Amino acid sequence: DRPRGFAAALLQATAERRPGLIAELKRASPSAGLIRPDFDPVAIARDYERAGASCLSVLTEGPSFLGSLDDLKKARAATALPVLRKDFILDPWQVYESRCAGADCILLIMAALTDERAHEMLQIARAIDLDVLVEVHDADELQRALALDTPLIGINNRNLRTLVTDLDTTLTLAPTLPPDRIAVAESGIATHADIRHLAGAGASCFLVGESLLRQPDIEAATRALLGT
Repeated sequence: DRPRGFAAALLQATAERRPGLIAELKRASPSAGLIRPDFDPVAIARDYERAGASCLSVLTEGPSFLGSLDDLKKARAATALPVLRKDFILDPWQVYESRCAGADCILLIMAALTDERAHEMLQIARAIDLDVLVEVHDADELQRALALDTPLIGINNRNLRTLVTDLDTTLTLAPTLPPDRIAVAESGIATHADIRHLAGAGASCFLVGESLLRQPDIEAATRALLGT
């Protein structure tokens, strides 16, 4: 199955002057516990697609997030949207595994990787047509990420050590990105006002999950988030 073009879908959204939404599917998280007991990846993915999401993100990590590659496969098969595999990708074999499972993009977290390993994994991903979202939380990680040849820079508003979320992280870092990079704000985004606020600092794309998954009507909540 050919990759669907994760970065291209986000670039198309920004070219059309609309928020590039990466809508996330996850059952649980260390900070929130169980988020959605009636978790149905097919129904949720279709709700997101109907509401205007540009891409999907699927948690495949098991111990902390109760996710699996099966969730990713189901969500991707149910929609035409490109899909990010959201996991702790630490070893090159996981890059190949992601492609085999149908992922269109992988997440590389700079806090968890050496520069050498991040570069190695990026090269493998590019060789097998996977896009890469590189995640940072502070200015030092951002400088390391900018040395990698990928346009997608995820700015995580959640401190992975304390689990505290602060939108000021994006407000501080996004304006410092060069124009050839795409700032993806992650975590703590709940309203259309949040998106407008972060967009003012230069974020054009937004990864949102928990605030949508807690709503009874996910499609309506996603439309409200996008302001449509």
